[in-house]
Amino acid sequence: MRIDRDTCEEILVTITRNKTRSLLTAFGVFWGIFMLIALIGGGQGLQESLQHQFEGFATNSAFVFANKTSQAYKGFRKGRYWELETKDVERIRQVEGVDVVSPSVALWGKTASYQGNKYECSVKGLYPNYEQLEHQDIAYGRFINDVDLREGRKVCVIGKRVYESLFKGGEDPCGKFVQVDGIYYQVVGMCASEGNISIQGQASEAVTIPYTTMQKVYNLGEQVQVISFTMKPGVKVKDVQAEVERRLKEAHYIAPDDKQAVMMLNMEAMFSMMDNLMTGVRFLAWMVGLGTLLAGAIGVSNIMMVTVKERTTEIGIRRAIGARPQDILQQILSESIVLTTAAGMAGISFGVFVLNVVEVAVNPPGQVETHFQVSFSTAIGTCVLLILLGMLAGLAPAYRAMAIKPIEAIRDE
Repeated sequence: MRIDRDTCEEILVTITRNKTRSLLTAFGVFWGIFMLIALIGGGQGLQESLQHQFEGFATNSAFVFANKTSQAYKGFRKGRYWELETKDVERIRQVEGVDVVSPSVALWGKTASYQGNKYECSVKGLYPNYEQLEHQDIAYGRFINDVDLREGRKVCVIGKRVYESLFKGGEDPCGKFVQVDGIYYQVVGMCASEGNISIQGQASEAVTIPYTTMQKVYNLGEQVQVISFTMKPGVKVKDVQAEVERRLKEAHYIAPDDKQAVMMLNMEAMFSMMDNLMTGVRFLAWMVGLGTLLAGAIGVSNIMMVTVKERTTEIGIRRAIGARPQDILQQILSESIVLTTAAGMAGISFGVFVLNVVEVAVNPPGQVETHFQVSFSTAIGTCVLLILLGMLAGLAPAYRAMAIKPIEAIRDE
């Protein structure tokens, strides 16, 4: 069989035109996989960021506050202010299902000083068991213990920012004396926790002293500002919330149906809400990313169909000189898989690069607190998905190419 010069030139022009179309289609796959990686990595970063906000708090905890009443009751007027008291700790502890109960008080606008260095801070009075409600990451020394509480010792645990302002970097503060409101407290520990949820001020900006010491120094009597508690395994906060409120209202002469007087922050519900939010974010990320990727794969399939139609003469000539149908099938599938995989790998690489830039921009210098990245298993799974999509995108064009008969192809030319 003789192939003239015009036919060869037409085949070369067709190949060049198909390459241009393939590049445009590859950009669709590239953009789809980039969107998928960016959304997954962004969702991961958002989840870690939210987790940092709740860092250290027990997931089955709750915090009780006193608020002014909204109803008149037993001779007391509406809008009455009332206070929690130390007896309320035992009242809550007696509720079935409650595990750890801890009262706390705090004062703001205090100044801690050491050898001429000063820092504006808050002062917290806590029980040793508060560590079970909000984890204290102790970098030096220890947290307040039962002996400190029982003897009303003038000792303290300072927060990270207080330490950085009063002491030199790397200096052990334990045993040193810090002055607050004219009173010297011996430092027994430094807490490095950096949680951003503020319950009576952030731990990093606080000077924590024993609860009994706080009562005596500031003449607080039986006053309690916040009562925190955790639940026993298998019991939820919502299961005891009504009983806790009932006991407090009964003890402080508050109307049983007063919805405002007793405020309760349910950390368990907040953690559950966060989990549901992140599940929705992950689902949305996968749906949008896969949708964009599928659109790119459909584009590849369409371009391959056009390519097969325009390369009818080439395919006919190959068949005429001995190419088998499976050779044509392998050629079209290979082109589709290579096009999809190459574009997808480029999209993955660019997506990881962009996420790395975001990670550097968001985190403080020298620290990586929030990771905007995808896992290795996710990247491998995405590569496998790309190969499968490439195969599916090339199936229809490949079978169409196999159906081309050599004689009809040359006759059409």
